[in-house]
Amino acid sequence: MISIERLKPIVSITLLYVCTTGAGWAFSRIGLPLPWMIGPLILSALCYVTGIMKTRVPVETRPFGQMTVAVQVGLAFTPAAFGALLTLAPLLVGMALVTAVCASVVAILMARVGRIRLTQAFLSSFPTSPVEAAVMAEKFDCDPAPIILSQTMRIAAVVVLIPISLFIVDGFPDRSEVMRGGVFDPVGNGILALTAIAGAFVFRKLRLANPFFLGPLAFSAAVTASGFELMAFPGLILSIAQIVLGTWLGSTFRRELFLDGGRLVITCLSSALLLLAVVSAIAVGVSSLTGQDWEVLVLGAAPGGVTEMALTAKYLGIDLALVTAFQLTRIFILMPNIPWIIRLINRLENRYLS
Repeated sequence: MISIERLKPIVSITLLYVCTTGAGWAFSRIGLPLPWMIGPLILSALCYVTGIMKTRVPVETRPFGQMTVAVQVGLAFTPAAFGALLTLAPLLVGMALVTAVCASVVAILMARVGRIRLTQAFLSSFPTSPVEAAVMAEKFDCDPAPIILSQTMRIAAVVVLIPISLFIVDGFPDRSEVMRGGVFDPVGNGILALTAIAGAFVFRKLRLANPFFLGPLAFSAAVTASGFELMAFPGLILSIAQIVLGTWLGSTFRRELFLDGGRLVITCLSSALLLLAVVSAIAVGVSSLTGQDWEVLVLGAAPGGVTEMALTAKYLGIDLALVTAFQLTRIFILMPNIPWIIRLINRLENRYLS
């Protein structure tokens, strides 16, 4: 028999998912953007910050959401879309570099205002995953907890504020058709699911970054770009993926950090909002110079997770392939270079302090 102690976390997590699903439903009834992810994210974060919920949401749940979204995003990379992206390569690279410069400036300000090491400030500000930032923090003798908080705040701020801001500017049109997705087809959906699993498996075996998103995305995009049509997942599966992602992201907020962080929590939040505001303003300015859709540039340049921004683009009916291309370009430029940049900053900082 299963003991009561073993049942407690299972029951807790189950109740959490029931509640976050209800939050997603409530947000969808209100008409807020991206309801099935923002609703669970906010409710889950409140549960953990207030101490109501203490059982950790298994990190193993996130890959399901990532793979589901990624393989669906890959369907937008038609041959015509790929051709259009190649002509915009300079803009894609340029916006990635602009984001890196903005993150560097914000990191310097964060170090001075928050009175923290510059190494820690850069790890907190540079757009990367909270997990990878935490791993690098331990290598350079930095406390990973505030870095995870800062990275999570940045992603959460982008996920919540960008869709709502775009809705406020553009109005609140009916987006139900946009998120409806495909139809339930056991064979077609099964092939798409196998594509996602194969992509994740290969990328993980190759030890590439973010395998559960980039692998399914690459495989799905390659098939679609070759002219083959894959059956999209129905809207219900997309909604479940969003609930899983939102609940996990909200669960990463920790009560003890908010109670003991004080000045650091305020600095982290302010830095995340500042980076988002500056990058968004530059994106709007670039759009006026290039003639590109400002919504695409704002979403493409937003320093959030590619999974979340892809979902936002899909929900808002914005060019999904282009937004994803902006995000992926930044990832492939910054992520391989962040370790040596942090290593250089840490070395210079240690030399200066000694």
